[in-house]
Amino acid sequence: MTAMSSHPAPKPSRAPSSQVPGKGPAKGSTPTPTIIRGASKEDRDLTRLLAILFMGLAHLTVLRQRVKGAFFALIEVLFILAIPSLVQRLSNLVTLGEQNLSVPVMERDNSMFMLIDGVLGVAVILVFATIYAISVRSALQDADALALRPAPTARQQVESITSRAFPTIGLMPMLGLILFFVVVPLVFSAAVAFTNYSAPNNIPPANTVDWVGLETFKDLLGGNALWTGALVRVFGWTLVWAIAATITCYFGGMLIAVILQESKIRIKPVFRAIFILPYAVPAVITMLVWRNMLNGAFGAVNKVLLDWGIIDAAIPWLSDPLLAKFVAVAINLWAGFPYFMLLTLGAMTAISPDIKEAAELDGASKVQQFRRITLPLVLYQTAPLLIMSFAANFNNFGAIFFLTGGGPTVSDTTQTGAGGTDIMVTWIYSLTIDLQKYNYGAALAVMIFLVLAPVAIMQFRRTKSFKGEL
Repeated sequence: MTAMSSHPAPKPSRAPSSQVPGKGPAKGSTPTPTIIRGASKEDRDLTRLLAILFMGLAHLTVLRQRVKGAFFALIEVLFILAIPSLVQRLSNLVTLGEQNLSVPVMERDNSMFMLIDGVLGVAVILVFATIYAISVRSALQDADALALRPAPTARQQVESITSRAFPTIGLMPMLGLILFFVVVPLVFSAAVAFTNYSAPNNIPPANTVDWVGLETFKDLLGGNALWTGALVRVFGWTLVWAIAATITCYFGGMLIAVILQESKIRIKPVFRAIFILPYAVPAVITMLVWRNMLNGAFGAVNKVLLDWGIIDAAIPWLSDPLLAKFVAVAINLWAGFPYFMLLTLGAMTAISPDIKEAAELDGASKVQQFRRITLPLVLYQTAPLLIMSFAANFNNFGAIFFLTGGGPTVSDTTQTGAGGTDIMVTWIYSLTIDLQKYNYGAALAVMIFLVLAPVAIMQFRRTKSFKGEL
C-alpha cells in the first residue's frame, strides 16, 4: 500500500470573482441568478401516481406527511365503505322505483324519496371527487416544496393546517350547508320538471313516478294548445306586472320625495312619517284589508261610492280580469312607494347645495334643476336597485295572492289553474297545491330561473365586491 502524503491536499481553485470581499458585486458585473428548482420529473410522476392510486398515499410514503396523509386516507376509506349505499341510491335514481300493487301502499317504492336520495348521492360523489383532486394537487405542491426544504415534522404539519389552511377548513362547514340545503333542493326541484309527477296517476307512494324527459316543457311551449295559451297569457302579464309595479313605485316615490324636499312647510317630518306607514305595515295585512274593502258585494269602497251617489251599481274591482290588474298595480303602488321615497330622499340629501345655488344663479328653474341635476344623480345611485326591484316584483307572490288570489276565473282556469291575475309564482302555487301538477310547477320554476338568473348575474357583476374594489 502506498503511503499517503503528509502534505495537505491543494484547495480547489475558484474562478476569479469580480466581487470585493466585504462589499457587494463590483460595478458593472452581472450577479449570478439563484435558480430554484422543484421536484424532478420522475419525483412528480411518482407522487402523482401514488396520489391517484389512493388518496393520501403519496403524503404517507414519499412526502412523509403523516397528518395530512391520514386525513385524506380516512376520507377515501369512508367513501369506500359508502360505495354500496351510493350504488343503490344511483340505481334508484335511474329507475325511481318499481310499481308493485301487491304490497300495502305505505310499503311501496316512493319515487320522490328515491329522487332526493339519488341527488344527495350525486352530491356526495362530487364532493369526494373535489377533495380527491385537491389531494393530488396538494401532493404535487408538497413534492416541489420537499425538494427545497426538509420534510415538516408532525407539529409543523398541524401548525400549517391551523394557519395556512385554516380559511379553507373554516369555510368547509358553510360550503357543506350551502351544498345540501341550497344546491341539492334546487337540483331536486329542477329534476321534478323532467318527470310525470302529477295527479291523478303519478302520486307516490300509491303510484311511482317515471322520467319523461322534455315532455312537460313541450306541452308548455307549443305541444299542448291549452297549456301553451295559459303560459303565454300568464308570462305576458307577469312581465307587464313587474315593469309596471317597478316603474310606478320608483317614480311615485321619487315624486313624493321631491315634493317633501322642495316644500317649505314646517311639518315635513309629519308628512314623511305618514307616507312611511304603508311600508311599515306588513304587506300581508295591507293586501288582505284592501281585498275586503274592494269586495264587489260588501266592500267598503263600493258602499261609500253608492251612498254618495257617485256610482249607480257596484264596481267589480276584483271580479273583472282587466280591472283587477289595474287595481293590483295601484294597490302595489300605495304599498311600495315609501321604500323608493326613502331611497330618493337619502340620495337627494347627498347632493351638494352649491350645485343648486350655481344653477339658480344661472337662471335655471325648479323643473330644469330637477331634470338636469336631481334626476341624473338620483338615477345614477338608485339604478341598480331598480333592476333588483324588477326581479323582486317578478316573484312578488304576496301582492297578487293576498289581494286577488290569482283570480278572477277565466276560461282555462279549471284545467290549468291559471287565474286572470296570476303571475308565474302564484300560478306555480295553484298548480302544486290545488291541482297537484308538480311537474308543471317545476318546469315553470326552471323558466323563471332562466329569466331572472341573467338579471341577477348582471347586477352582481356591477357591484364593487365582484370587481374587488371594496
